[in-house]
Amino acid sequence: MRLLLRRGSASNKDILAAVGSSGPSIRRDLSRLELLGLIHRTHGGAELVGPLMYEPFRYDSSFQMRKNRFENEKRRIGLAAADLVQENEVIGLTAGTTTTAVERALRYRKNLKIVTNAMNIGMELSNQANICTYLTGGMLKWTWTFSLIGPAALDFIDDIHLDRLFLSVVGLDIKGGITTLEEEEAVLFRKMVEHSRQVVVVADSSKIGNVSKAFICSIKKIDLIITDTGLSKANTKRLHNSGLDVLCV
Repeated sequence: MRLLLRRGSASNKDILAAVGSSGPSIRRDLSRLELLGLIHRTHGGAELVGPLMYEPFRYDSSFQMRKNRFENEKRRIGLAAADLVQENEVIGLTAGTTTTAVERALRYRKNLKIVTNAMNIGMELSNQANICTYLTGGMLKWTWTFSLIGPAALDFIDDIHLDRLFLSVVGLDIKGGITTLEEEEAVLFRKMVEHSRQVVVVADSSKIGNVSKAFICSIKKIDLIITDTGLSKANTKRLHNSGLDVLCV
């Protein structure tokens, strides 16, 4: 699964080389993963399954642009974030394309509880029996988004505590803090930060140094930033000098 999550698809030969198992064992494992809805077997290999829920968005250019922007970088960030997660943890995932990449890297894991305000993340996890998924509830306010917000979502977060929160953002700036586009979403994300033992920002390097209109929290609330290797040395140094841990993948 880790190989497929990194590459999207792989031949049986590639999988054998990476895992070091036998051919019959690999084929049995691939059959089991296909039954779980995690992969699709191809002639001589396998590929990750693309969730069918996105079919209505196939011809929507704005959705496709968000989905495809920094796609490879987000996949790597998602894998690195998933490596932090331990069995039996309660994990928070805010709505966002990068947190969706984190969720996809966690789909094959066991004994996790995932709390999210993102309807798409909830749908993608709905066929995974080993993961208990909680949707906050709330209102879908904005067209072509999956983010639930409002009083119902805030009340839900009041009653939980998260071991780790993976926070998808529009901007991260040393002075401007952690920001997003919509104020009501920022209010919910701020409450999720307050109820989390560890807060991890997952953001591609284009977000670093940006400031958007809706303030979530200061950088002092952040424990770790996971971004891609496109982050400049200057920005990396500035973040480290501000006391932030940064992982570039």
